[in-house]
Amino acid sequence: MPKRTKANGFARPVKTRRDYERASEVAKRLSKQADRDSAAERRLQALLKELENYDDIEEIEEEPEDVSYEGPRRRWSDNGSDDR
Repeated sequence: MPKRTKANGFARPVKTRRDYERASEVAKRLSKQADRDSAAERRLQALLKELENYDDIEEIEEEPEDVSYEGPRRRWSDNGSDDR
């Protein structure tokens, strides 16, 4: 099994759901360690910050764009060209 490197105090940006899940696993693992050094503590704080930023971005993307229009939505097949 390869040797793991120590935490460096930085975290990659969380951009996808998979990144979010993996970062939350690491954050949980780091939070359970009783003997964290200062670099591990900084990495945990950086991970929590990135997870929070991802949550904020996800909430913004889930808001509906135009609530006032209640009619049918256009589909990709509604372009009017029939190639039959």
